Amino acid sequence: MAIVLALAAFGSTLLGGLVALRARNAQNLVLGLAAGVMLGVVAFDLMPEALDQAPAELFGVPGPMLTAAGGFLTIHVIERSLAIHRGHEAEFGAHQHGLESVGLLAGSGLVVHSALDGVGIGLAFQVDASVGITVAVAVIAHDFADGFNTFTITTLYGNARKRALLLLFLDAVAPVAGALLASLFTVSPAAIGLYLGYFAGFLLYLATSDILPEAHAKRPSHLTLLCTVAGVAFMWLVVGLSH
Repeated sequence: MAIVLALAAFGSTLLGGLVALRARNAQNLVLGLAAGVMLGVVAFDLMPEALDQAPAELFGVPGPMLTAAGGFLTIHVIERSLAIHRGHEAEFGAHQHGLESVGLLAGSGLVVHSALDGVGIGLAFQVDASVGITVAVAVIAHDFADGFNTFTITTLYGNARKRALLLLFLDAVAPVAGALLASLFTVSPAAIGLYLGYFAGFLLYLATSDILPEAHAKRPSHLTLLCTVAGVAFMWLVVGLSH
């Protein structure tokens, strides 16, 4: 099941890249929905499950809460220190020729992150099928944005379309590879709980610092906000039905 859902993430990533290539009229709505789904997964499924699997505290704070902060800070530090945090196209201009390596670095970072998404799906299924499904839904929603961003940022910094499409394909394959890798080993419940907390912090950062600002960057609207709320409500429904 984990591999099947990782294949769905493969399709979602390619679809995101295709939208970036062909049409942008509704990208704000789709990204707003994706961010809402991710926030719902963090609040309603990942953190409760992480705290259940690893309730031990360190200096009065549950371990998963510490790893969640660590996950949030990890990607924040990486993006800031390596300057891979994407700028909006309107701020940078049409293309940034001469900075191709920046686009490649950012695109490669998204590929690595997608591989970790696949590992997250595989490890979540080791906890419970319902947890695996909800994590997979979040990854599938998020990977649409990943595919969109992989193509957009690679071309934004002056790389040829063929190079951007190659990175997009690698980004799509990455979650499948990660899920396969996770199926080769088992992890203790406590370790899984700590990882789920870390992954929750990762998703929280991406939703709030990357995807939501992108959703509202060019065409801010009440409909985009509604899509975000709908994404959160959808995950509440998914989690409720799966339990």
